[in-house]
Amino acid sequence: MSRENGRAEASEAGEQLALIREAVRERKEERARPRTWRGAELAAELPVARVLVDKGLVHLDRFFDYAVPAAMDAEAQPGVRVRVRFGAGEKGGRREGGKLVSGFVVERAAQSDYRGVLAPIAQVLSPERVLSPELLALCRAVADRYAGTLADVVQLAVPPRRARAEAKPSPAPLPPNAPPEVGSWSRYGAGAGFLAALARGDAPRAVWTALPGPTWPQELARAAAAALAGGRGALVVVPDGRAAARVDTALRELIGEGRHVLLTADAGPEERYRRWLAVSRGAVRGVVGTRAAMFAPVADLGLVALWDDGDASHSDPHAPQPHAREVLIQRSVTERSGFLLGGLGCTVEAAQLVESGWARPLAADREQVRAAAPLVRTVGDGDEARDAAARAARLPTMAWQLVRDALRSGPVLVQVPRRGYAPRLACERCRTPARCRACAGPLQAPGAGELSCVWCGRAEPGWHCGECGGGRLRAQVVGARRTAEELGRAFPAVPVRTSGRDHVLTTVPAAPALVVSTPGAEPVAEGEGYAAALLLDGWALLGRPDLRAGEEALRRWLAAAALVRGQAAGGTVAVIAEPTLRPVQALVRWDPAGHALRELAERAELGFPPVSRMASVAGRGEDVAELLRTAELPAGAEVLGPVPLPVPDPGRPRRPGDPPPGEEWERALVRVRPGQGAALAAALKAARVARLVKREGEAVRVRIDPLDLG
Repeated sequence: MSRENGRAEASEAGEQLALIREAVRERKEERARPRTWRGAELAAELPVARVLVDKGLVHLDRFFDYAVPAAMDAEAQPGVRVRVRFGAGEKGGRREGGKLVSGFVVERAAQSDYRGVLAPIAQVLSPERVLSPELLALCRAVADRYAGTLADVVQLAVPPRRARAEAKPSPAPLPPNAPPEVGSWSRYGAGAGFLAALARGDAPRAVWTALPGPTWPQELARAAAAALAGGRGALVVVPDGRAAARVDTALRELIGEGRHVLLTADAGPEERYRRWLAVSRGAVRGVVGTRAAMFAPVADLGLVALWDDGDASHSDPHAPQPHAREVLIQRSVTERSGFLLGGLGCTVEAAQLVESGWARPLAADREQVRAAAPLVRTVGDGDEARDAAARAARLPTMAWQLVRDALRSGPVLVQVPRRGYAPRLACERCRTPARCRACAGPLQAPGAGELSCVWCGRAEPGWHCGECGGGRLRAQVVGARRTAEELGRAFPAVPVRTSGRDHVLTTVPAAPALVVSTPGAEPVAEGEGYAAALLLDGWALLGRPDLRAGEEALRRWLAAAALVRGQAAGGTVAVIAEPTLRPVQALVRWDPAGHALRELAERAELGFPPVSRMASVAGRGEDVAELLRTAELPAGAEVLGPVPLPVPDPGRPRRPGDPPPGEEWERALVRVRPGQGAALAAALKAARVARLVKREGEAVRVRIDPLDLG
């Protein structure tokens, strides 16, 4: 064979190989090109939409690809709401069945990894882009932290659509307001510097222990106004609508109308959505609201502020039950904003932020505290009423005399704990809480039976107090129960007002009156404030079967006592509880930060949250055991329990965490070292996914950082 013939054959072979490669490439491109049934014409560019389907099932926590019809190309943009067929199957080359469900377009792509026939988007519900990339990233981070699904978190973050609200344009944004005056922030050593840093556009982080009195709404408003004056956004989250209204009024007085909105349920669904859209569209950069506002899509955040993080209403009851404090910490980090965690009290989590150096303390000196706080007097449960009128009211004589004298100059607040607290056990001699020797969990004696641990279930037949060596226990709810009717009989010439769950008062006049309130429902007294406050049945708060019972009791006492006039104006508070207990002493000294630091040190020694991270796993006993057996828990994880969960009272409404009617559930706690929280959440979520995919057993509920540890 000649050399020329060889070259020709080689050239021909090369051309054939090139043709084969081109055909393979074209076939791959054809297979990657999205296909729909009935020959629907697709968008010319980016014909694939990745959709977050509104299904909160943990094993479906991913995006699904859908084809974008050409007619929807302009509207089906990332962030909009759509309707798609979910669960449809292929038959004879066409898609059939499937249920129409809502979802959000999160991305447009040129091709799909799915090799089957893509269903097209059925409908674009609205061209409004409500799920921004920033909000989507926040929801993903929250879902991962709490072992939840992205769809569940997005449901919490994006309010339901109201077409009439979307049809109305939002107003044009106003220019930034002038920087506010320092005002009452001058009472705090670093207060003026904190406001100045916000106005400059810096990102200071502070844990603020507020002084008693009615000025905290104005101080929160000034912090928000400082961030807005720097051209950035501000988000303030408070526990309830009453507090939100006070901050809203204060902020409006500082910066005028049109620069912020109030996001609460009281506004109604349509009005609330209209205000939310104004934030999403950038028309306003200031938000004051309750728990759901923690996800408000404020542009260019300069400050996130949370008031009273110990209030249980900051924890969402819906899956995956995120806490506003943790969500706002996440936003402060990712969006590089300032952070302000304030309250009259101080939680252990707030103290940990300071101890770790993540935030700085923002507090007044002791002279300012003494000038603003009322005089606090203690009445032990052993004190008896010597006066006949005091015995009629079932009050110790000192407390009765305090109320009688204070009524001459103004109203008196009487705080009564809610009914239904289960008793916690303590040493009869020194009243140290009785705890398990294995895991340090609280002890219980159901039905006067054998002692056992609430956390790990271990029996404690020979318990002795570690502090004094005593061997006898007592229930920590001691003392007479007082009611508004009894107080009314003791002071027949004085009007009695009540404020509670069914009817919450916002304010009361400055005239003499008895105001009986449950914790958290205390109205503000007009004028100088209450002449005195009486904190009844302290044991009912301190005896709660809860890890944070002392912290919660102090928080509620401080909230009531802060409404009383300062000591210089004659304001006095009487608390009926054992005077030597740590929370009572913290109230007398008005030292919530010191109490939180001591609690934090004690929890660190015992391995309690927040020093450790915990997860609760609840369900039928066999399902809980199987999930924990298959979960790849982090190294060193400690499983406590499981123990039976108490059967809910059939007379009360069912709560999200309650077991189904007629079922007996158990709960196990999983404790890990600091820094392993993300791994714990991922392991428990993966185990749940595996069980659901295999259809093994019943569902198991997982909660990260549960509040009700017992």
